[in-house]
Amino acid sequence: MADASLATLQRSLGDPDVTYPLWPPLTSGCPTTSTDDVAYPLEVDYAYEQVPTDLFAARPARGVGLDRWAPLLPPLAAPGLGEGGTPLVELEPGVFVKDESRNPTWSHKDRLNRCTTSAAVSVGAPGIVVASSGNHGASAAAFAARGGLRCVVFASLEMPPAVDAFLHAYDAVVLPVPWEARWPLMRLVVERMGLHPVSNLTTTHTGHPFGPEGYKSVAYEIFTEIGVPEAVFVPTGYGELLFGVWKGFAELRRLGHSDRVPRIFACEPAAAAPLAAAVRQGLPAAHVEVGVTDAYSIVSAVSGYRGVVVVRESGGRALLLTDQRLRAAQAELARAGLWTELSSAAGLAGLRSVGEIDGPVVCVSTSSGFKDRSVAAQPPAHSALVVEPEWESVRRALRAAGIRE
Repeated sequence: MADASLATLQRSLGDPDVTYPLWPPLTSGCPTTSTDDVAYPLEVDYAYEQVPTDLFAARPARGVGLDRWAPLLPPLAAPGLGEGGTPLVELEPGVFVKDESRNPTWSHKDRLNRCTTSAAVSVGAPGIVVASSGNHGASAAAFAARGGLRCVVFASLEMPPAVDAFLHAYDAVVLPVPWEARWPLMRLVVERMGLHPVSNLTTTHTGHPFGPEGYKSVAYEIFTEIGVPEAVFVPTGYGELLFGVWKGFAELRRLGHSDRVPRIFACEPAAAAPLAAAVRQGLPAAHVEVGVTDAYSIVSAVSGYRGVVVVRESGGRALLLTDQRLRAAQAELARAGLWTELSSAAGLAGLRSVGEIDGPVVCVSTSSGFKDRSVAAQPPAHSALVVEPEWESVRRALRAAGIRE
């Protein structure tokens, strides 16, 4: 039986001295510190002195997946799908890949949505609403279905076929609208229909305060396998995963299980990179023009303050990655048996861009290659190959591929 949550309150990242009760979740950022230009997120605080001493034992007697970490998560009121517990694959000596494609909907978003859907259940909402054309929407729809809630997804017309299939399988209400219309319409659904928002509502990104807490479990799992790595490279859009990984390691240090936090590297597409712009300009968040990139899952015109906190507190950096670098990393992962979405290869691409780092490093890979937009648009790779059902034809094809007798 998993332990109960030790969550106590919500704390402003804009001013840590500003706190609010745990309920209701403040999904529009901190009302005290936010301004018209910058919305400051909130995080969840816990009764750390009550954390079970064996929580990080290698073979705990408690639940699996996120339920294992229940004391350090918001209340998990919604049933789970076995999210978390993903493998740490050693790509080469000292370089590990945390493969989040092994989650129930093939992405890291399942960790976030177990927490946000649980919040919706706890406040008695009839359903959830999300603005997403990718992993977030697919995951939100799955956890809503699991929890007996309706799910409304504001999506774009360019939604990948795999995501579209996920959404309709889970009976989500899918509303394709222009990109800039998604958030105003989402706010109206929240205000007039009473649905609980599980994605961002603010000008600069805040998102749901409970969501990034689920991502802390990535750090917990890494720690139980290899301890504290020297660095972690994280594909970064809004920075929620980035923040969760950093906070998880910061909590391990706070609880006395380690004496340091790894450097955390935010890996952004060079076509936008708002976090890098914010860090460079000394701002809490930044708005940038978005160029052309196939890394649709992590490209964003705006950042949030969480990412600035992580880069500053961990001694990491925000890295800018071209699609060429991302494709090279995606191909390298495929050669190792890991097929990832292009955006998911950003972690490894980030590592390759900075060179060797002493000590173990972890590259987070966020989702499956099935999620790429290009998958359904491409003909099968074998479609141009004609092989007669006789040995000489097979032999020629094998020799052409470099396989010889």
